[in-house]
Amino acid sequence: MFKEKQKHAALIFDCDGTLVDSMPWHFKAWRTALNRYHIPFSEERFYALGGTPIKRIIELLAEEAGQTVNVDTIAEEKERLYYSFIPEIKPRKMVIKIIKDNKGQIPMAVASGSSRHSVTTTLKYLDILEWFNSIVCAEDVEKHKPAPDIFLETAIRLGVAPERCLVYEDSPLGIEAAHRAGMKAIDVRGFK
Repeated sequence: MFKEKQKHAALIFDCDGTLVDSMPWHFKAWRTALNRYHIPFSEERFYALGGTPIKRIIELLAEEAGQTVNVDTIAEEKERLYYSFIPEIKPRKMVIKIIKDNKGQIPMAVASGSSRHSVTTTLKYLDILEWFNSIVCAEDVEKHKPAPDIFLETAIRLGVAPERCLVYEDSPLGIEAAHRAGMKAIDVRGFK
């Protein structure tokens, strides 16, 4: 049912919110870190910025709040808090089934706006890191979602034409980025 080999030459998965149900834990880490600096961050805004690198989010929110902050310090604090929640994170079962059904049959990659350390830590904890042919993260591209760069770079690393890739995403910015890269995207928010 989930085999994609006949239709697509590669599968690309976002990480947070797509492979794993980690978004609530990221939000909790964000709120804790930012509250110390009196920088507001609503849940609605958090989800709207899905796929945006951590340092860019801090810069944007601090500027909006009229705060001058050390972006690196807040980023490190937020990530440290998130790592403490990793034992609570659960995989998205339907997405993991798609990966298992296609493992060894078709190239697969992760393309995430998160840092490489965050992505690999999460995937190692869930024991699925080795399932992917490539991992492309925020530090691998200059322009981030909704720019198509992360998906185009992933296609290059997989050696597959962008139009032959299928992307699994959970954020509007990520879906827009996939479409801008010439890729079909599936919104996993309706998956159980």
